[in-house]
Amino acid sequence: MAATTRLNTQRKNNHNTMFQLRNQKRGCVHAPNKIGPYGLPILGYLPFLQPNLHHHFTKLAHKYGPIYKLRLGTKLCVVISSPSLIKEVVQDAIFANRDPPVAALVTTGGGLDIVWSPYRPYWRDMRKLFVREMLSNNNIQASYLLRKEDIRRVVRNLRGKIGEPVDIGEVVFLTEANVIMNLLWGGTNGGEKWDRLGEGKPNVSDFFPGLGKFDVQGIEKEMREVLSGVEEILDVVVGERMKTMEGGGEWRGDRRRDFLEILLELRGQEVGERSFDVPQIKAMLLDIVVGGTDTTSTIVEWVMAELLDKPRVMEKVQQELIDVVGVNNIVEESIISKLHYLDAIVKETFRLHLPLPLLVPRVFLNMWSIYMDPQVWENPLEFQPDRFLNDTENLDYTGNSFQYLPFGLGRRVCPGLPLGERMVMYLLATLIHLFEWRLREGERIGLSEKFGIIMRKSKTLYAVTYQNYHISTCMNNHNMI
Repeated sequence: MAATTRLNTQRKNNHNTMFQLRNQKRGCVHAPNKIGPYGLPILGYLPFLQPNLHHHFTKLAHKYGPIYKLRLGTKLCVVISSPSLIKEVVQDAIFANRDPPVAALVTTGGGLDIVWSPYRPYWRDMRKLFVREMLSNNNIQASYLLRKEDIRRVVRNLRGKIGEPVDIGEVVFLTEANVIMNLLWGGTNGGEKWDRLGEGKPNVSDFFPGLGKFDVQGIEKEMREVLSGVEEILDVVVGERMKTMEGGGEWRGDRRRDFLEILLELRGQEVGERSFDVPQIKAMLLDIVVGGTDTTSTIVEWVMAELLDKPRVMEKVQQELIDVVGVNNIVEESIISKLHYLDAIVKETFRLHLPLPLLVPRVFLNMWSIYMDPQVWENPLEFQPDRFLNDTENLDYTGNSFQYLPFGLGRRVCPGLPLGERMVMYLLATLIHLFEWRLREGERIGLSEKFGIIMRKSKTLYAVTYQNYHISTCMNNHNMI
């Protein structure tokens, strides 16, 4: 009887909190009673937040239930840690808008991109354009040779570093940056300059917007300095392409029509409710490069860390690659769908080390809490790729189940999913198939996290490369020397 009463009370509290949140979004004055931790006047709960926010929010969920609210400075936030409640949120257009931090507004020209732009006609039109012109199945297939050449370039570079420690995250970041820049404008310019744009730091101005003009912590100034190097690249790329296009003639030759060309053809037109011009183009390009590189490099680094920490899992996936790819062949994208165990490893890594543990600011969807919930996942703290091999629900990255949403869901699901999934699998399969990887002598693997907009490893992963016995044959057979 007592358990039933507690359950009914929790359900009522959940309903009241969701009701209040909807009222706040709609501008209603009336709201039910407060459910969540109390804070201090003016500051709210800010002084009590702990560094790993997703862990801290999970502890609060154990006390207040799967939905609760707290005030951070002048902003009221809601945290949700239940698959059923997340389903309700992502299907409601009221929650489709985002609350961009100051750093994001600086780097996107005030929210001109896809990630942080408000849920309005401009956002919908730009997202449709991006998916249709860059990420359709036909376009992804047509750009395979570009990805293949970038992967081969990585293999050649790594072969020249045999026996040396390699920063795996950096290798993958630069590779992915080159792939995306090739797709966007057919070039690879200064990939290393994009790295810090994805970093997230707590900014007091995000919680007290009135302080924004003072830049109390200097974060806006710092982001503008980081952005300046990237804008130099974009100014050159966009400027040169505009001159070439305005000059007329058959300037493109046999080269495929790239995304920058498509964007430039829209200059001066109305997209959504905005006039589309160079600032919007630069924001879109920056958004795609940063969004595509950060998540990919982070998850590949986590996968390699787990494999180096668990030799039996590494041996099993190496054997799968030998069985499927063969000893004298290299990995091709066409066989990726047959690498079931590697796919399970990647999915399990997304579960344990979700790059974006808190989805949608202002309404925090604490996916990490769901992934660590023993009522949702058996032995949630353990790295068990086999759980996805024995998966009866066919969990995938598209959000077919609200208990597993590594790329988000609903209107704000990551539009780069088709390309991101391919690149993660393609990179990992190649790195594991052609090279042996070991930690530096005397070094132990670290699996601790560093919380931010992207959840990275707290310690950079360095691994020493050793070539597999068959790498020379593979490279000779496929003209990769």
